[in-house]
Amino acid sequence: MLKTLKAYIGEYKKTAISAPIFIVFEVIFEMIIPMLMAVIIDNGLETGNINYVVKMGLVMLLVSFASLFCGAFAARQAAIASTGFAKNVREGMYNHIQEFSFSNIDHFSTAGLVTRLTTDVTNVQNAFQMMMRMLMRAPVMLITAMTMTFIINAKLSCVYLVALVFLGIVIVFLMGRVGKYFRDMFDRYDDLNADIQENLTGIRVVKAYVREEHEKKKFGKASEAVYRCAVRAQKLMVAMMPTMQFTVYACIIAVSWLGARTIVAGDMTTGQLMSLFTYTMNILMSLMFIAMVAVMLTMARSSAERICEVLNESSDLTNKERAVTEVPNGAITFDDVTFSYRNDEGNLNLNHINLDIKSGETVGILGGTGSAKSTLVQLIPRLYDVTGGSVRVGGIDVRDYDLDTLRNQVSMVLQKNVLFSGTIKENLRWGDKNASDEELVRVSKLACADEFIQRFPDKYDTWIEQGGSNVSGGQKQRLCIARALLKKPKILILDDSTSAVDTHTDAMIRKAFREEIPDTTKLIIAQRISSVQDSDKIIVLDDGEINGIGTHEELLKTNAIYREVYESQQKPTDNEGGDAE
Repeated sequence: MLKTLKAYIGEYKKTAISAPIFIVFEVIFEMIIPMLMAVIIDNGLETGNINYVVKMGLVMLLVSFASLFCGAFAARQAAIASTGFAKNVREGMYNHIQEFSFSNIDHFSTAGLVTRLTTDVTNVQNAFQMMMRMLMRAPVMLITAMTMTFIINAKLSCVYLVALVFLGIVIVFLMGRVGKYFRDMFDRYDDLNADIQENLTGIRVVKAYVREEHEKKKFGKASEAVYRCAVRAQKLMVAMMPTMQFTVYACIIAVSWLGARTIVAGDMTTGQLMSLFTYTMNILMSLMFIAMVAVMLTMARSSAERICEVLNESSDLTNKERAVTEVPNGAITFDDVTFSYRNDEGNLNLNHINLDIKSGETVGILGGTGSAKSTLVQLIPRLYDVTGGSVRVGGIDVRDYDLDTLRNQVSMVLQKNVLFSGTIKENLRWGDKNASDEELVRVSKLACADEFIQRFPDKYDTWIEQGGSNVSGGQKQRLCIARALLKKPKILILDDSTSAVDTHTDAMIRKAFREEIPDTTKLIIAQRISSVQDSDKIIVLDDGEINGIGTHEELLKTNAIYREVYESQQKPTDNEGGDAE
Protein backbone atom coordinates (compact mmCIF):
# COMPACT_ATOMS: atom_id res chain seq x y z
CA MET A 1 0.00 0.00 0.00
CA LEU A 2 2.72 2.50 1.02
CA LYS A 3 4.80 1.54 -2.03
CA THR A 4 1.83 2.22 -4.31
CA LEU A 5 1.08 5.64 -2.83
CA LYS A 6 4.73 6.68 -2.47
CA ALA A 7 5.08 6.71 -6.25
CA TYR A 8 2.56 9.57 -6.45
CA ILE A 9 4.65 12.00 -4.38
CA GLY A 10 6.48 12.53 -7.67
CA GLU A 11 7.81 16.06 -8.23
CA TYR A 12 6.96 17.02 -4.63
CA LYS A 13 9.53 14.64 -3.12
CA LYS A 14 12.05 17.40 -2.26
CA THR A 15 9.30 19.50 -0.69
CA ALA A 16 8.07 16.52 1.31
CA ILE A 17 11.59 15.86 2.61
CA SER A 18 12.37 19.50 3.47
CA ALA A 19 9.26 19.87 5.67
CA PRO A 20 10.32 17.25 8.29
CA ILE A 21 13.91 18.56 8.26
CA PHE A 22 12.76 22.06 9.20
CA ILE A 23 10.41 20.57 11.78
CA VAL A 24 13.43 18.99 13.47
CA PHE A 25 15.19 22.35 13.62
CA GLU A 26 12.00 23.97 14.95
CA VAL A 27 11.81 21.44 17.78
CA ILE A 28 15.50 21.76 18.66
CA PHE A 29 15.22 25.54 18.94
CA GLU A 30 12.01 25.18 20.93
CA MET A 31 13.66 22.77 23.37
CA ILE A 32 16.52 25.20 24.00
CA ILE A 33 14.13 27.88 25.29
CA PRO A 34 13.22 26.20 28.64
CA MET A 35 16.92 25.64 29.33
CA LEU A 36 17.66 29.31 28.69
CA MET A 37 14.74 30.23 30.94
CA ALA A 38 16.20 28.13 33.77
CA VAL A 39 19.59 29.79 33.34
CA ILE A 40 18.01 33.27 33.45
CA ILE A 41 16.16 32.43 36.69
CA ASP A 42 19.11 30.78 38.45
CA ASN A 43 21.99 32.98 37.26
CA GLY A 44 20.20 36.24 36.55
CA LEU A 45 17.06 36.86 38.60
CA GLU A 46 18.18 35.13 41.82
CA THR A 47 21.60 36.88 41.72
CA GLY A 48 20.17 40.23 40.60
CA ASN A 49 22.37 40.35 37.47
CA ILE A 50 20.18 42.42 35.11
CA ASN A 51 22.81 42.55 32.35
CA TYR A 52 22.90 38.77 32.27
CA VAL A 53 19.07 38.68 32.14
CA VAL A 54 19.01 41.09 29.17
CA LYS A 55 21.82 39.27 27.35
CA MET A 56 20.25 35.82 27.72
CA GLY A 57 16.79 37.29 27.02
CA LEU A 58 18.02 38.49 23.61
CA VAL A 59 19.46 35.04 22.93
CA MET A 60 16.14 33.45 23.86
CA LEU A 61 14.34 35.93 21.55
CA LEU A 62 16.60 34.99 18.63
CA VAL A 63 16.06 31.29 19.30
CA SER A 64 12.28 31.88 19.40
CA PHE A 65 12.37 33.65 16.01
CA ALA A 66 14.48 30.83 14.56
CA SER A 67 11.95 28.27 15.82
CA LEU A 68 9.07 30.34 14.43
CA PHE A 69 10.73 30.65 11.00
CA CYS A 70 11.48 26.92 10.78
CA GLY A 71 7.93 26.05 11.85
CA ALA A 72 6.30 28.41 9.34
CA PHE A 73 8.53 27.22 6.48
CA ALA A 74 7.89 23.57 7.36
CA ALA A 75 4.11 24.18 7.42
CA ARG A 76 4.28 25.82 3.98
CA GLN A 77 6.33 22.96 2.52
CA ALA A 78 4.04 20.35 4.07
CA ALA A 79 0.95 22.07 2.63
CA ILE A 80 2.49 22.21 -0.87
CA ALA A 81 3.63 18.57 -0.72
CA SER A 82 0.33 17.21 0.61
CA THR A 83 -1.89 19.07 -1.87
CA GLY A 84 0.45 18.13 -4.72
CA PHE A 85 0.41 14.50 -3.58
CA ALA A 86 -3.41 14.55 -3.49
CA LYS A 87 -3.50 16.06 -6.99
CA ASN A 88 -1.22 13.31 -8.31
CA VAL A 89 -3.24 10.56 -6.63
CA ARG A 90 -6.54 11.89 -8.02
CA GLU A 91 -5.07 12.23 -11.50
CA GLY A 92 -3.51 8.78 -11.24
CA MET A 93 -6.80 7.22 -10.16
CA TYR A 94 -8.79 9.10 -12.80
CA ASN A 95 -6.37 8.18 -15.59
CA HIS A 96 -6.33 4.57 -14.41
CA ILE A 97 -10.13 4.45 -14.38
CA GLN A 98 -10.12 5.58 -18.02
CA GLU A 99 -8.32 2.32 -18.83
CA PHE A 100 -10.93 0.20 -17.04
CA SER A 101 -13.22 -2.09 -18.94
CA PHE A 102 -16.94 -2.10 -18.21
CA SER A 103 -16.47 -5.09 -15.92
CA ASN A 104 -13.82 -3.25 -13.88
CA ILE A 105 -16.17 -0.29 -13.39
CA ASP A 106 -19.03 -2.64 -12.48
CA HIS A 107 -16.76 -4.14 -9.80
CA PHE A 108 -16.49 -0.81 -7.90
CA SER A 109 -19.74 1.01 -8.82
CA THR A 110 -19.78 4.62 -9.99
CA ALA A 111 -20.61 6.03 -6.54
CA GLY A 112 -17.79 4.02 -4.95
CA LEU A 113 -15.28 5.46 -7.41
CA VAL A 114 -16.52 9.00 -6.74
CA THR A 115 -16.07 8.52 -2.97
CA ARG A 116 -12.56 7.20 -3.48
CA LEU A 117 -11.64 10.15 -5.72
CA THR A 118 -12.96 12.72 -3.23
CA THR A 119 -13.42 11.75 0.43
CA ASP A 120 -10.76 9.05 0.56
CA VAL A 121 -8.10 11.15 -1.20
CA THR A 122 -8.83 14.07 1.16
CA ASN A 123 -8.38 11.79 4.18
CA VAL A 124 -5.05 10.54 2.85
CA GLN A 125 -3.95 14.10 2.01
CA ASN A 126 -4.67 15.27 5.57
CA ALA A 127 -2.85 12.27 7.02
CA PHE A 128 0.15 12.87 4.76
CA GLN A 129 0.39 16.49 5.85
CA MET A 130 0.06 15.51 9.49
CA MET A 131 2.72 12.83 9.04
CA MET A 132 5.21 15.38 7.67
CA ARG A 133 4.54 17.77 10.54
CA MET A 134 3.19 15.99 13.63
CA LEU A 135 4.67 12.54 13.06
CA MET A 136 8.11 14.10 12.83
CA ARG A 137 7.57 16.84 15.38
CA ALA A 138 6.02 14.70 18.12
CA PRO A 139 8.71 11.96 18.34
CA VAL A 140 11.57 14.48 18.02
CA MET A 141 10.01 16.71 20.68
CA LEU A 142 9.33 13.70 22.89
CA ILE A 143 12.88 12.36 22.63
CA THR A 144 14.48 15.81 23.01
CA ALA A 145 12.30 16.79 25.97
CA MET A 146 12.86 13.41 27.65
CA THR A 147 16.61 13.80 27.16
CA MET A 148 16.56 17.27 28.69
CA THR A 149 14.52 16.11 31.70
CA PHE A 150 16.94 13.24 32.34
CA ILE A 151 19.83 15.70 32.16
CA ILE A 152 18.08 17.87 34.76
CA ASN A 153 16.98 15.04 37.07
CA ALA A 154 17.01 11.40 35.96
CA LYS A 155 15.11 10.05 38.96
CA LEU A 156 12.23 12.55 38.57
CA SER A 157 12.03 11.85 34.83
CA CYS A 158 11.01 8.23 35.42
CA VAL A 159 7.47 9.61 35.93
CA TYR A 160 7.33 10.31 32.17
CA LEU A 161 8.44 6.80 31.28
CA VAL A 162 5.52 5.35 33.23
CA ALA A 163 3.11 7.76 31.48
CA LEU A 164 4.62 6.90 28.09
CA VAL A 165 4.16 3.15 28.53
CA PHE A 166 0.60 3.59 29.82
CA LEU A 167 -0.48 5.81 26.91
CA GLY A 168 1.22 3.57 24.35
CA ILE A 169 -0.81 0.58 25.53
CA VAL A 170 -4.06 2.60 25.39
CA ILE A 171 -3.35 3.93 21.87
CA VAL A 172 -2.48 0.50 20.45
CA PHE A 173 -5.62 -1.01 21.98
CA LEU A 174 -7.94 1.69 20.63
CA MET A 175 -6.39 1.86 17.15
CA GLY A 176 -6.60 -1.90 16.75
CA ARG A 177 -10.36 -1.83 17.25
CA VAL A 178 -11.39 1.42 15.58
CA GLY A 179 -9.95 0.64 12.11
CA LYS A 180 -12.78 -1.76 11.22
CA TYR A 181 -15.41 0.85 12.03
CA PHE A 182 -13.78 3.45 9.77
CA ARG A 183 -13.71 0.94 6.90
CA ASP A 184 -17.42 0.23 7.39
CA MET A 185 -18.14 3.96 7.53
CA PHE A 186 -16.52 4.61 4.13
CA ASP A 187 -18.43 1.70 2.59
CA ARG A 188 -21.61 3.34 3.85
CA TYR A 189 -20.46 6.59 2.24
CA ASP A 190 -20.45 4.71 -1.08
CA ASP A 191 -24.11 3.79 -0.54
CA LEU A 192 -24.93 7.38 0.44
CA ASN A 193 -23.30 8.77 -2.72
CA ALA A 194 -25.09 6.16 -4.81
CA ASP A 195 -28.45 7.39 -3.46
CA ILE A 196 -27.53 11.01 -4.18
CA GLN A 197 -26.36 10.22 -7.70
CA GLU A 198 -29.43 8.14 -8.48
CA ASN A 199 -31.80 10.80 -7.14
CA LEU A 200 -30.21 13.74 -8.96
CA THR A 201 -29.91 11.81 -12.22
CA GLY A 202 -33.54 10.75 -12.09
CA ILE A 203 -34.97 13.86 -10.43
CA ARG A 204 -37.51 14.38 -13.23
CA VAL A 205 -38.89 10.87 -12.72
CA VAL A 206 -38.96 11.39 -8.95
CA LYS A 207 -41.06 14.53 -9.34
CA ALA A 208 -43.26 13.05 -12.07
CA TYR A 209 -44.22 10.17 -9.75
CA VAL A 210 -44.33 12.37 -6.61
CA ARG A 211 -41.78 10.16 -4.87
CA GLU A 212 -39.96 12.89 -2.97
CA GLU A 213 -40.97 11.50 0.44
CA HIS A 214 -39.85 8.00 -0.55
CA GLU A 215 -36.47 9.37 -1.67
CA LYS A 216 -36.11 11.36 1.57
CA LYS A 217 -36.70 8.21 3.63
CA LYS A 218 -34.28 6.25 1.45
CA PHE A 219 -31.59 8.90 1.87
CA GLY A 220 -32.34 9.10 5.61
CA LYS A 221 -31.64 5.37 5.98
CA ALA A 222 -28.33 5.68 4.12
CA SER A 223 -27.37 8.71 6.20
CA GLU A 224 -28.36 6.87 9.40
CA ALA A 225 -26.06 3.98 8.43
CA VAL A 226 -23.12 6.39 8.07
CA TYR A 227 -24.04 7.96 11.41
CA ARG A 228 -24.12 4.60 13.21
CA CYS A 229 -20.70 3.59 11.88
CA ALA A 230 -19.24 6.99 12.77
CA VAL A 231 -20.69 6.82 16.28
CA ARG A 232 -19.20 3.34 16.85
CA ALA A 233 -15.79 4.68 15.86
CA GLN A 234 -16.12 7.88 17.89
CA LYS A 235 -17.23 6.02 21.01
CA LEU A 236 -13.81 4.41 21.05
CA MET A 237 -11.99 7.57 20.06
CA VAL A 238 -13.54 9.76 22.79
CA ALA A 239 -11.85 7.55 25.37
CA MET A 240 -8.54 8.99 24.13
CA MET A 241 -9.00 12.54 25.45
CA PRO A 242 -9.98 11.67 29.06
CA THR A 243 -7.07 9.24 29.17
CA MET A 244 -4.69 11.94 27.96
CA GLN A 245 -6.03 14.48 30.49
CA PHE A 246 -5.73 11.98 33.32
CA THR A 247 -2.13 11.28 32.37
CA VAL A 248 -1.27 15.00 32.04
CA TYR A 249 -2.69 15.91 35.45
CA ALA A 250 -1.15 12.86 37.12
CA CYS A 251 2.28 13.78 35.73
CA ILE A 252 1.96 17.43 36.82
CA ILE A 253 0.93 16.43 40.36
CA ALA A 254 3.69 13.82 40.63
CA VAL A 255 6.39 16.18 39.30
CA SER A 256 5.17 19.03 41.57
CA TRP A 257 5.22 16.86 44.69
CA LEU A 258 8.50 15.09 43.97
CA GLY A 259 10.11 18.29 42.61
CA ALA A 260 9.28 20.26 45.74
CA ARG A 261 10.89 17.54 47.88
CA THR A 262 13.95 17.56 45.64
CA ILE A 263 14.36 21.36 45.91
CA VAL A 264 14.05 21.19 49.71
CA ALA A 265 16.70 18.48 49.70
CA GLY A 266 18.94 20.81 47.66
CA ASP A 267 19.25 18.44 44.70
CA MET A 268 17.56 20.80 42.22
CA THR A 269 17.17 24.54 41.68
CA THR A 270 13.94 26.50 41.22
CA GLY A 271 14.88 27.33 37.62
CA GLN A 272 15.42 23.67 36.85
CA LEU A 273 12.00 22.83 38.28
CA MET A 274 10.40 25.55 36.13
CA SER A 275 12.10 24.21 33.01
CA LEU A 276 11.05 20.71 34.05
CA PHE A 277 7.41 21.82 34.08
CA THR A 278 7.84 23.24 30.56
CA TYR A 279 9.35 19.99 29.39
CA THR A 280 6.50 18.17 31.09
CA MET A 281 4.01 20.00 28.89
CA ASN A 282 6.19 19.35 25.82
CA ILE A 283 6.29 15.64 26.56
CA LEU A 284 2.57 15.39 27.17
CA MET A 285 1.76 17.54 24.12
CA SER A 286 3.95 15.18 22.08
CA LEU A 287 1.96 12.24 23.37
CA MET A 288 -1.29 13.99 22.43
CA PHE A 289 0.06 14.71 18.95
CA ILE A 290 1.00 11.05 18.58
CA ALA A 291 -2.50 10.06 19.65
CA MET A 292 -4.02 12.49 17.10
CA VAL A 293 -1.76 11.15 14.37
CA ALA A 294 -2.71 7.60 15.33
CA VAL A 295 -6.41 8.48 14.93
CA MET A 296 -5.80 10.21 11.59
CA LEU A 297 -3.65 7.37 10.29
CA THR A 298 -6.24 4.78 11.29
CA MET A 299 -8.89 6.66 9.33
CA ALA A 300 -6.49 7.31 6.47
CA ARG A 301 -5.44 3.67 6.33
CA SER A 302 -8.97 2.62 5.45
CA SER A 303 -9.09 5.32 2.77
CA ALA A 304 -5.62 4.39 1.49
CA GLU A 305 -6.64 0.74 1.14
CA ARG A 306 -9.70 1.77 -0.90
CA ILE A 307 -7.55 4.04 -3.11
CA CYS A 308 -5.00 1.30 -3.69
CA GLU A 309 -7.78 -1.10 -4.67
CA VAL A 310 -8.45 1.21 -7.63
CA LEU A 311 -4.80 1.89 -8.44
CA ASN A 312 -3.90 -1.80 -8.29
CA GLU A 313 -6.92 -2.95 -10.28
CA SER A 314 -5.78 -4.33 -13.61
CA SER A 315 -8.00 -3.85 -16.62
CA ASP A 316 -9.07 -7.18 -18.06
CA LEU A 317 -8.81 -5.62 -21.54
CA THR A 318 -5.21 -4.98 -22.58
CA ASN A 319 -3.29 -4.58 -25.81
CA LYS A 320 -1.00 -7.30 -27.02
CA GLU A 321 2.69 -6.52 -27.37
CA ARG A 322 2.49 -6.16 -31.16
CA ALA A 323 -1.11 -5.11 -31.60
CA VAL A 324 -2.62 -4.56 -35.05
CA THR A 325 -2.98 -0.84 -35.80
CA GLU A 326 -5.12 -0.91 -38.93
CA VAL A 327 -8.62 -2.25 -39.53
CA PRO A 328 -8.80 -3.57 -43.14
CA ASN A 329 -12.58 -3.44 -43.55
CA GLY A 330 -15.89 -3.72 -41.73
CA ALA A 331 -16.44 -7.48 -42.11
CA ILE A 332 -17.58 -9.11 -38.83
CA THR A 333 -17.40 -12.78 -37.88
CA PHE A 334 -18.65 -14.44 -34.70
CA ASP A 335 -17.07 -17.87 -34.42
CA ASP A 336 -18.80 -20.07 -31.81
CA VAL A 337 -18.95 -17.14 -29.36
CA THR A 338 -20.06 -17.63 -25.79
CA PHE A 339 -20.15 -14.85 -23.22
CA SER A 340 -20.96 -14.42 -19.56
CA TYR A 341 -20.78 -11.19 -17.55
CA ARG A 342 -19.69 -13.29 -14.58
CA ASN A 343 -17.23 -15.29 -16.68
CA ASP A 344 -19.23 -18.37 -15.76
CA GLU A 345 -19.60 -21.05 -18.42
CA GLY A 346 -22.67 -22.37 -16.61
CA ASN A 347 -24.49 -19.02 -16.79
CA LEU A 348 -24.08 -17.76 -20.36
CA ASN A 349 -25.58 -14.55 -21.71
CA LEU A 350 -24.64 -15.50 -25.29
CA ASN A 351 -24.67 -19.14 -26.28
CA HIS A 352 -22.61 -20.41 -29.25
CA ILE A 353 -23.16 -17.51 -31.65
CA ASN A 354 -22.02 -17.99 -35.25
CA LEU A 355 -22.35 -15.02 -37.62
CA ASP A 356 -20.78 -13.85 -40.84
CA ILE A 357 -21.41 -10.21 -41.82
CA LYS A 358 -19.83 -8.83 -44.97
CA SER A 359 -18.25 -5.38 -45.09
CA GLY A 360 -20.80 -2.73 -46.06
CA GLU A 361 -23.86 -4.84 -45.19
CA THR A 362 -26.77 -3.46 -43.22
CA VAL A 363 -27.83 -5.91 -40.53
CA GLY A 364 -30.90 -5.59 -38.35
CA ILE A 365 -31.00 -7.19 -34.90
CA LEU A 366 -34.35 -7.96 -33.28
CA GLY A 367 -35.32 -9.67 -30.06
CA GLY A 368 -37.24 -9.33 -26.86
CA THR A 369 -36.03 -7.67 -23.66
CA GLY A 370 -33.13 -9.64 -22.22
CA SER A 371 -32.36 -11.47 -25.45
CA ALA A 372 -28.73 -10.11 -25.32
CA LYS A 373 -28.93 -7.76 -28.33
CA SER A 374 -26.75 -5.10 -26.70
CA THR A 375 -24.41 -7.73 -25.31
CA LEU A 376 -23.84 -9.08 -28.81
CA VAL A 377 -22.76 -5.77 -30.35
CA GLN A 378 -20.64 -4.72 -27.34
CA LEU A 379 -18.24 -7.55 -28.15
CA ILE A 380 -17.41 -5.99 -31.55
CA PRO A 381 -15.52 -2.89 -30.23
CA ARG A 382 -14.25 -5.12 -27.42
CA LEU A 383 -16.06 -3.40 -24.58
CA TYR A 384 -16.06 -6.90 -23.10
CA ASP A 385 -14.01 -9.96 -24.01
CA VAL A 386 -15.68 -13.18 -25.12
CA THR A 387 -15.82 -16.05 -22.67
CA GLY A 388 -15.35 -18.57 -25.48
CA GLY A 389 -14.84 -18.51 -29.25
CA SER A 390 -13.72 -15.39 -31.09
CA VAL A 391 -14.99 -12.18 -32.70
CA ARG A 392 -13.16 -11.05 -35.82
CA VAL A 393 -13.30 -7.64 -37.51
CA GLY A 394 -11.75 -7.43 -40.96
CA GLY A 395 -10.68 -11.05 -40.55
CA ILE A 396 -8.61 -10.29 -37.43
CA ASP A 397 -9.48 -11.29 -33.87
CA VAL A 398 -10.51 -8.15 -31.95
CA ARG A 399 -8.12 -9.18 -29.16
CA ASP A 400 -5.22 -8.72 -31.58
CA TYR A 401 -6.07 -5.08 -32.32
CA ASP A 402 -4.81 -2.00 -30.57
CA LEU A 403 -7.91 -0.96 -28.58
CA ASP A 404 -7.86 2.67 -29.74
CA THR A 405 -7.48 1.60 -33.36
CA LEU A 406 -10.40 -0.81 -33.16
CA ARG A 407 -12.74 1.56 -31.33
CA ASN A 408 -11.94 4.44 -33.66
CA GLN A 409 -13.23 2.30 -36.53
CA VAL A 410 -16.31 1.05 -34.68
CA SER A 411 -18.75 3.87 -33.93
CA MET A 412 -21.37 2.90 -31.40
CA VAL A 413 -24.45 4.85 -30.45
CA LEU A 414 -25.37 3.28 -27.13
CA GLN A 415 -28.86 2.53 -25.90
CA LYS A 416 -28.49 5.28 -23.29
CA ASN A 417 -27.57 8.35 -25.29
CA VAL A 418 -25.18 10.67 -23.48
CA LEU A 419 -24.41 14.30 -24.26
CA PHE A 420 -22.00 16.41 -22.24
CA SER A 421 -22.11 19.98 -20.99
CA GLY A 422 -21.00 22.22 -23.85
CA THR A 423 -22.15 23.46 -27.23
CA ILE A 424 -23.58 21.25 -29.97
CA LYS A 425 -20.31 21.76 -31.87
CA GLU A 426 -18.26 20.56 -28.90
CA ASN A 427 -20.45 17.49 -28.48
CA LEU A 428 -20.28 16.59 -32.16
CA ARG A 429 -16.51 16.97 -32.23
CA TRP A 430 -16.20 14.05 -29.83
CA GLY A 431 -16.34 12.11 -33.10
CA ASP A 432 -13.53 14.14 -34.69
CA LYS A 433 -11.94 16.99 -32.74
CA ASN A 434 -10.56 18.52 -35.96
CA ALA A 435 -13.82 18.43 -37.92
CA SER A 436 -14.70 21.59 -39.83
CA ASP A 437 -18.02 23.40 -39.44
CA GLU A 438 -19.00 22.17 -42.91
CA GLU A 439 -18.35 18.58 -41.86
CA LEU A 440 -20.50 19.08 -38.76
CA VAL A 441 -23.38 20.26 -40.90
CA ARG A 442 -22.94 17.37 -43.35
CA VAL A 443 -23.16 14.61 -40.71
CA SER A 444 -26.00 16.43 -38.93
CA LYS A 445 -27.99 16.38 -42.18
CA LEU A 446 -27.31 12.65 -42.52
CA ALA A 447 -28.67 12.13 -39.00
CA CYS A 448 -31.65 14.47 -39.67
CA ALA A 449 -30.37 16.73 -36.90
CA ASP A 450 -29.56 19.85 -38.93
CA GLU A 451 -33.21 20.82 -39.38
CA PHE A 452 -33.86 21.24 -35.63
CA ILE A 453 -30.38 22.68 -34.91
CA GLN A 454 -31.08 25.48 -37.38
CA ARG A 455 -34.21 26.41 -35.40
CA PHE A 456 -32.17 27.14 -32.27
CA PRO A 457 -31.21 30.85 -31.90
CA ASP A 458 -27.51 29.96 -31.55
CA LYS A 459 -27.67 27.04 -34.01
CA TYR A 460 -24.51 24.90 -33.62
CA ASP A 461 -23.31 27.09 -30.75
CA THR A 462 -26.39 26.19 -28.69
CA TRP A 463 -25.42 25.16 -25.16
CA ILE A 464 -26.29 21.60 -24.15
CA GLU A 465 -26.95 21.10 -20.45
CA GLN A 466 -25.43 18.17 -18.58
CA GLY A 467 -26.82 14.91 -19.93
CA GLY A 468 -28.65 16.76 -22.72
CA SER A 469 -31.54 17.68 -20.45
CA ASN A 470 -32.54 20.70 -22.57
CA VAL A 471 -33.17 18.71 -25.78
CA SER A 472 -35.79 16.06 -26.46
CA GLY A 473 -35.09 12.34 -26.58
CA GLY A 474 -35.28 12.24 -30.38
CA GLN A 475 -33.01 15.27 -30.75
CA LYS A 476 -30.51 13.71 -28.40
CA GLN A 477 -30.53 10.47 -30.41
CA ARG A 478 -29.93 12.29 -33.69
CA LEU A 479 -27.05 14.31 -32.25
CA CYS A 480 -25.45 11.10 -30.99
CA ILE A 481 -25.83 9.49 -34.43
CA ALA A 482 -24.21 12.55 -36.05
CA ARG A 483 -21.37 12.36 -33.56
CA ALA A 484 -20.80 8.71 -34.40
CA LEU A 485 -20.84 9.38 -38.15
CA LEU A 486 -18.17 12.04 -37.73
CA LYS A 487 -15.67 9.29 -36.87
CA LYS A 488 -16.03 7.94 -40.44
CA PRO A 489 -16.12 4.42 -39.07
CA LYS A 490 -15.89 1.13 -40.91
CA ILE A 491 -18.61 -0.23 -38.62
CA LEU A 492 -21.59 1.73 -37.28
CA ILE A 493 -23.70 0.25 -34.48
CA LEU A 494 -27.04 1.78 -33.53
CA ASP A 495 -28.26 0.22 -30.29
CA ASP A 496 -31.98 1.06 -30.34
CA SER A 497 -30.86 4.60 -31.19
CA THR A 498 -33.87 5.71 -33.22
CA SER A 499 -36.58 4.63 -30.79
CA ALA A 500 -37.48 8.25 -29.91
CA VAL A 501 -37.85 9.51 -33.48
CA ASP A 502 -40.91 9.15 -35.68
CA THR A 503 -41.03 6.57 -38.47
CA HIS A 504 -40.56 9.17 -41.20
CA THR A 505 -37.35 10.51 -39.63
CA ASP A 506 -36.20 6.95 -38.99
CA ALA A 507 -36.68 6.16 -42.69
CA MET A 508 -34.82 9.33 -43.72
CA ILE A 509 -31.86 8.39 -41.53
CA ARG A 510 -31.70 4.88 -43.01
CA LYS A 511 -31.96 6.30 -46.54
CA ALA A 512 -29.04 8.65 -45.82
CA PHE A 513 -27.01 5.73 -44.51
CA ARG A 514 -27.61 3.71 -47.69
CA GLU A 515 -26.67 6.56 -49.99
CA GLU A 516 -23.88 8.33 -48.09
CA ILE A 517 -22.01 5.53 -46.29
CA PRO A 518 -22.55 2.42 -48.45
CA ASP A 519 -19.16 0.92 -47.54
CA THR A 520 -19.77 1.16 -43.78
CA THR A 521 -21.10 -1.95 -42.10
CA LYS A 522 -24.26 -0.96 -40.26
CA LEU A 523 -25.79 -2.92 -37.36
CA ILE A 524 -29.18 -1.65 -36.26
CA ILE A 525 -30.79 -2.89 -33.06
CA ALA A 526 -34.46 -1.93 -33.07
CA GLN A 527 -37.86 -2.76 -31.63
CA ARG A 528 -39.73 -1.65 -34.76
CA ILE A 529 -39.82 -3.94 -37.77
CA SER A 530 -39.89 -0.87 -40.03
CA SER A 531 -36.43 0.13 -38.78
CA VAL A 532 -34.80 -3.10 -39.99
CA GLN A 533 -37.00 -4.57 -42.73
CA ASP A 534 -34.83 -3.08 -45.52
CA SER A 535 -31.66 -4.63 -44.09
CA ASP A 536 -29.54 -7.06 -46.08
CA LYS A 537 -30.15 -9.56 -43.31
CA ILE A 538 -31.99 -9.59 -40.01
CA ILE A 539 -30.88 -11.52 -36.92
CA VAL A 540 -33.52 -12.65 -34.44
CA LEU A 541 -32.16 -13.26 -30.94
CA ASP A 542 -33.94 -15.17 -28.20
CA ASP A 543 -32.45 -15.75 -24.75
CA GLY A 544 -28.86 -15.30 -25.95
CA GLU A 545 -29.19 -17.57 -28.96
CA ILE A 546 -29.79 -16.93 -32.66
CA ASN A 547 -33.36 -17.91 -33.39
CA GLY A 548 -33.30 -16.96 -37.05
CA ILE A 549 -31.35 -15.18 -39.80
CA GLY A 550 -32.69 -13.94 -43.11
CA THR A 551 -34.30 -11.12 -45.03
CA HIS A 552 -37.61 -9.60 -44.02
CA GLU A 553 -39.54 -11.79 -46.47
CA GLU A 554 -37.68 -14.96 -45.48
CA LEU A 555 -38.22 -14.46 -41.74
CA LEU A 556 -41.94 -13.76 -42.22
CA LYS A 557 -42.19 -17.25 -43.71
CA THR A 558 -39.79 -19.16 -41.48
CA ASN A 559 -39.52 -17.46 -38.07
CA ALA A 560 -42.42 -17.45 -35.59
CA ILE A 561 -40.94 -14.77 -33.30
CA TYR A 562 -40.36 -12.34 -36.18
CA ARG A 563 -43.79 -12.97 -37.64
CA GLU A 564 -45.46 -12.41 -34.25
CA VAL A 565 -43.65 -9.07 -33.77
CA TYR A 566 -44.51 -7.98 -37.30
CA GLU A 567 -48.20 -8.82 -36.95
CA SER A 568 -48.46 -7.08 -33.56
CA GLN A 569 -47.02 -3.89 -35.08
CA GLN A 570 -49.39 -3.96 -38.06
CA LYS A 571 -52.54 -3.69 -35.91
CA PRO A 572 -54.62 -0.54 -36.58
CA THR A 573 -54.42 0.43 -32.88
CA ASP A 574 -50.68 0.70 -33.15
CA ASN A 575 -49.70 4.32 -32.58
CA GLU A 576 -46.17 5.25 -33.48
CA GLY A 577 -45.34 8.48 -31.71
CA GLY A 578 -43.38 11.35 -33.07
CA ASP A 579 -40.44 13.24 -31.78
CA ALA A 580 -41.43 15.72 -29.14
CA GLU A 581 -39.40 18.77 -29.79
